[in-house]
Amino acid sequence: MISISMSSKKDMPPNFQAPMRTIILIFLFTSLSIPNLKAQIEGDDLFGVDQIISVDLSFYEADYWTTLVDNYNATENIYLWADLTLTDITGTYTFDSVGVRLKGNSSYGHPGNKKAFKIDFNEFVAGQNYDGLKKLNFSNMFKDPSCMREKVFFDVCHSADITAPRSSFANVTFNGVPWGFYTVVEQIDDQFLDWSILDDNGNLFKAGDNFGGGPSGGGNAADLVYYGAEQSSYEARYELNTNEDINDWSDLISLIDFINNSSAAEFQDNVDNRIEFTEYLRSAALDNLFSNLDSYTGSARNYYVYHNMTTDKWHWIKWDANEAFGSYANGQNNITSLALNYRNADRPLLDKVFNDPVLYALYKEQACFLQENFFNSTDMNARINEIRDLIQSSVYADANKMYTNAQFETNIESNITSGGGPGGGTIYGLKSFVTARNNYLNGALDCSVFTGIEKPSFSDIHMYPNPANETLRIDWSEAQLQNINVLDLLGRTVATYPVMINGTILLDVSGLNRGIYIIQFQTKNAHLSEYKLTLE
Repeated sequence: MISISMSSKKDMPPNFQAPMRTIILIFLFTSLSIPNLKAQIEGDDLFGVDQIISVDLSFYEADYWTTLVDNYNATENIYLWADLTLTDITGTYTFDSVGVRLKGNSSYGHPGNKKAFKIDFNEFVAGQNYDGLKKLNFSNMFKDPSCMREKVFFDVCHSADITAPRSSFANVTFNGVPWGFYTVVEQIDDQFLDWSILDDNGNLFKAGDNFGGGPSGGGNAADLVYYGAEQSSYEARYELNTNEDINDWSDLISLIDFINNSSAAEFQDNVDNRIEFTEYLRSAALDNLFSNLDSYTGSARNYYVYHNMTTDKWHWIKWDANEAFGSYANGQNNITSLALNYRNADRPLLDKVFNDPVLYALYKEQACFLQENFFNSTDMNARINEIRDLIQSSVYADANKMYTNAQFETNIESNITSGGGPGGGTIYGLKSFVTARNNYLNGALDCSVFTGIEKPSFSDIHMYPNPANETLRIDWSEAQLQNINVLDLLGRTVATYPVMINGTILLDVSGLNRGIYIIQFQTKNAHLSEYKLTLE
């Protein structure tokens, strides 16, 4: 079984040198073409390439739709039995007895029966999975004439090294009847944590749905406000998605206490010990650039926080981006000129950042990095065009979509105005939004004061074989590496090797104990990326 994981870390673990272990580096100077043999993580067959899979669900019940709706309205999650046939670029796969349930809140207002839904592969058959995945989410592109907002947003997240689920597309049929064109979104679970963060033992909290409160979020907002030391004060605001049997929320309450009740100086001095802070600043800045306000910034929902037990730090994880590009106005009149420090009241984490000149400067540095490397018309338009070419025929064939073919084409380029009700009013065009937002940012954001952050290009690193036995080969091209670090699973550095050139390195790993290690790549600007290595 070939396994490889990748995630971002911004801080070096403790530098522990194990004296008994030796790794030999051999630099190869060669013009030979090296094939791309990078190994896979779970879900790569689905998410590792731009594609549209086909999904056919065959329900046993004749009146399955009524049952799905009744289950949606129940107070607990109830799945309906179905058989599944799924085709991706690697072939066609059949699954007996998967679980299916409708999902979503505002997206449930999508007209007709094209509702969002979830598939659980092992709800009824223990251990059943697809490409190593246990669950998949199917989003119905509610309020999105372009049918690509969520995909584009999450793709930028991954390019910019921001923790977020992967996404793809699917043409879906129910009992052979065409049901619609969907975005497929990865489940945030222990498998996601394992490849994206390299730790899945900690507490994973999801922001509660928080509906019914209007533009301010209202209701039981997951606002990270401190409501006292009792766990019961937070249980309507967040959901614990791991370690449910233990059900200990003390770490989350401690984090919220720190955010709210530390002084400005204490917060500045200690935040990087509590939170993967550069990662969070970049994530928050991306929400601002995309005017993605159905998030912590505005509605105080659609995010996860995870307590990494290896580093004892918290990670911020994106979720539900179908209303990016300004589709959730949050009461704002001109969302393309949203202030860089915009947030709703009672957002203490953002308050701490924006009210501190040092931290606000770090936030603006991340905004500059994102604008320079990703959120600009050149890069964004190219990606939008690629996805349009991929999905156009499927969008046209979807008889149950929310908007017309003409609105799909227009909204990629410019704004459209549709009728009232959910999904009505002015909907920003993707390309025109990026242009208008950049015009505002160019006047509001002085990026000349920053030296710049190196754009990650770790997709150009290939490490094989994995699992390895005696020798590990690492090839790379564009990434300007400075060091290669070898870590054990306790985060201790076994060895650090400076990299003077680009090319190929052969590591003699025969002297290491068999097991799992982390190969960590570091650039001159301290950007880190980590790959899991198995020795057997």
